Amino acid sequence: MTESSILEALTDVRERIGRAARSCGRDPADVTLLLATKTVPAERILVALRAGYDLIGENRAQELVEKADALAVVPHEAHFIGHLQKNKINQVLRHASCIQSIDSTDLADQVAKRVPAERAPLDVFVQVNTSGEESKYGVAPPGALDLVAHVGAAPQLRLRGLMTIGLFSADEAAVRASYRRLREIRDAVLSAEIAGAQAAYELSMGMSGDLDLAITEGATMVRVGTAVFGRRPTSDAYYWPPAAPAPGH
Repeated sequence: MTESSILEALTDVRERIGRAARSCGRDPADVTLLLATKTVPAERILVALRAGYDLIGENRAQELVEKADALAVVPHEAHFIGHLQKNKINQVLRHASCIQSIDSTDLADQVAKRVPAERAPLDVFVQVNTSGEESKYGVAPPGALDLVAHVGAAPQLRLRGLMTIGLFSADEAAVRASYRRLREIRDAVLSAEIAGAQAAYELSMGMSGDLDLAITEGATMVRVGTAVFGRRPTSDAYYWPPAAPAPGH
């Protein structure tokens, strides 16, 4: 994609967020746009950062680490939004200001004990599998409040809210239901006045294909990648740095 096409796509996405918010009586300013940059080369991400879109999310520790120096030329915030392996925690903590994928007490404990004292508390989200799909990570809804309480009790962590990946389906009602479920869990968390979770109001949900539905159900943050940067390679492979061109090309 060209620089102009990325900038145009960013404008289109912001307008789309605005329409979705206004259609349900919400202020568009209450919905944060996070740019999901999985497999996106640093030079494309820099176009968005220089245009003032300063929040990105990486799914893989390797990409987060390897793009960090190139992206450091423009101030920005990076969240980790993918499944976090315990042996990658230290790498992620060096470059991410927030982990959105805490899905077990064990992972919460492992992250908490590795947060440097000077960086505590670390912002986190609890990931909930509201779609029930086995292919997705996240705590099952019945266990969400217990996990929230566990995270809330860790002084090294600051719970900002909940995250989910919506149901992969063409049935809009079913997709909306998966997002509504996260909002209901968030409301239950706030009503329960769980220690350490009193301010956990954020809902990170909705992506390029369904952000409108997520906003209607209360999303405060949408994670958008392909609608800005184009479709990922079919293999979903990660190439960084770009391979040098062959001689004569």
